[in-house]
Amino acid sequence: MQSYDFFCTFASEKCKNMKFWRKKEKEGYPRSFAKRLTWRIMLMQLIVMGGISLLIFLSAMLAIVVSYELFIPQVVTTKTESVGNKLSEVSVAAINTVPDIEASIDQPDKMYDIMERLIKLNPQVRSSGISFIDNYYPKKGHRFCPYAVRKDSAAIERQTLGDEADDYLTAEWFTETIAADSAHWSKPFFSASDSTDIPLAAYLVPIHDKTGKAVAVLGVDFLLDGFLSNAFKRSKADKDTVQWSSKWEAYTFAIDNTGIYLSHPDRKRVINENFLTRCEATPDTMDNYVAKTMTSTTATKYDNIYELNLDGEDVTMFYNQIDNTKWTVAIVIPTLFLDLAGYVFGGFLLFFILIGMIVVFFAGRRGIKKTSRPLKQLAASADEVAKGNFMAPLPDIQSRDEIHLLRDSFENMQHSLSKYTEELRTTTAQKASMESELKVAHDIQMSMLPKVFPPYPDRQDVDIFGSLVPAKGVGGDLFDFFIRDEKLFFCVGDVSGKGVPASLFMAVTRSLFRNIATHVAVPSEIMRTLNNAMTEGNDTNMFVTVFIGVLDLPTGMLRYCNAGHDAPLLVGRDVGTLPCDPNLPIGVIANFNYSQQEADIDSQTTIFLYTDGLSEAENGLHELFGDMRIWNVAKRLLGERNHQPQQFISEMSAAVHRFVGNAEQSDDLTMLAIQYKGKVKSEEGRVKREK
Repeated sequence: MQSYDFFCTFASEKCKNMKFWRKKEKEGYPRSFAKRLTWRIMLMQLIVMGGISLLIFLSAMLAIVVSYELFIPQVVTTKTESVGNKLSEVSVAAINTVPDIEASIDQPDKMYDIMERLIKLNPQVRSSGISFIDNYYPKKGHRFCPYAVRKDSAAIERQTLGDEADDYLTAEWFTETIAADSAHWSKPFFSASDSTDIPLAAYLVPIHDKTGKAVAVLGVDFLLDGFLSNAFKRSKADKDTVQWSSKWEAYTFAIDNTGIYLSHPDRKRVINENFLTRCEATPDTMDNYVAKTMTSTTATKYDNIYELNLDGEDVTMFYNQIDNTKWTVAIVIPTLFLDLAGYVFGGFLLFFILIGMIVVFFAGRRGIKKTSRPLKQLAASADEVAKGNFMAPLPDIQSRDEIHLLRDSFENMQHSLSKYTEELRTTTAQKASMESELKVAHDIQMSMLPKVFPPYPDRQDVDIFGSLVPAKGVGGDLFDFFIRDEKLFFCVGDVSGKGVPASLFMAVTRSLFRNIATHVAVPSEIMRTLNNAMTEGNDTNMFVTVFIGVLDLPTGMLRYCNAGHDAPLLVGRDVGTLPCDPNLPIGVIANFNYSQQEADIDSQTTIFLYTDGLSEAENGLHELFGDMRIWNVAKRLLGERNHQPQQFISEMSAAVHRFVGNAEQSDDLTMLAIQYKGKVKSEEGRVKREK
């Protein structure tokens, strides 16, 4: 009676609590964290345990079948390895015999001794023979094949094959081996030297004379009959007289890469029937897929398990491929055993897992609810902190666990927030000032570069367009040009590094180029003077790759000097690279002797200069834009007669942006295109120019 009263009281309190929380939920009060955490844990547990249960269920099905059928999948794996070892012994024996045959190639009668010794030393070999090409030994006739066959465990009989009934010269195995000049396993066949239908497979190796010519084929025969043991054995008499059925029997069979049966409990199928053909004759499409997979050269060696209808029965088939061959060994198990045993075992397993989950649910919910209670107090304190009261009082928690650590973290956060708020005000002001200064620096840097295009609208002999896109707010690339004394002075440069230091170095380099080129017209001298000026006091060890050119506008003669920069492209009649000497960048070694070069620029030729920000532009896969893509764009524009400087750079920019996509720009991108339009064409003018 007391137990009954206690139960009624407990149930009444539970109902009141449920009504209370439902009322709170309707009022917008959040659901209990303990309840949600419990349900989430149970959901995750259900997913995990469901997956584990499924795996255990499938594993149980497989384990039951393995144990019920005497570990049949392991048997076929072991048998596959065993057969592979036997076949390997046969192939190795054949290959090791080749040197003896080739060393005695001039002694045809000695071949019998070699064949007999091969069979004696290798119990896996049933017979062997050497089939020579037509009339290789004139005294032996057109066909000569010394042959030896094992009659029993002790007796080996010698024979000579190659009569009219055995014209191996036209046989496919012989002609293909001679033509391919490589060793391989033959298709299965019945022995031609015996009256019985003995199934064999031969390892075929080409034999060469002293000149290296393939003159014979060594065939080492392997007995296929019974080389696989089935799970349930029957006598030979049973096999010949009893109609074979797979309904209640697990069995193994083997096929080659064309589907021909090498072994099967129904002996009539061996060599005479094809597994692929049998599968294609059935309405089931799964067996066609499995058959093609088994005979595929790309099939995996292990874990090949399929459920299909084979010979009118639902079965599960497991197969392996034999190493170093194109043969496949399969084991077939009736699906009835898998389904029945697996479902029974899996049902018991799922039942006990469900009971365990129910127990864990109630026990876990009670424990989580008790443990999470201090979190409500911390939530109230956190609300005060969110309102700006960083020194709101925190609850006193006695437990020494993660919740206590959370309370201490809240306390540290209060002090950190107060300090951080003050520092943030200072940092924000400094950052705003820095961004403003960088904006001014960017504007100053851009103002130093030519920005009016076309720069010389009144001139008909030259057209110029340039573009510079820094990777950061400021960059280290530069380009400049001006005309003095009917000569176009121009340069393109790339400072090592990025950001503010590179921009300062770039500004100095551009200013020095302007000042020096105003008084000096020789590119190598301009480069030498610029190098000495940049080397002096260069404590940061920065350097600049620079290309300086001086184009004589009346004659089209270009004199230039390159200091470690990418060679420009010439886009005129064709696309080519301007030859450049490998000089050092400026700022590395003082008084470096820079070499000068010159080139005759044809009319309507565009000189395209760029920095490595173009050729080394990366996409999201870290692939480079590369010189080849630059050339392809230039050739396309040349074919479209669209290599005016502005259009040229616009198309090149569009191409590199399509290639880069959404990837972040990694380096400054600078391009300068100069199209020369005027030139003295008379022979007299050319002679004067050359002088």
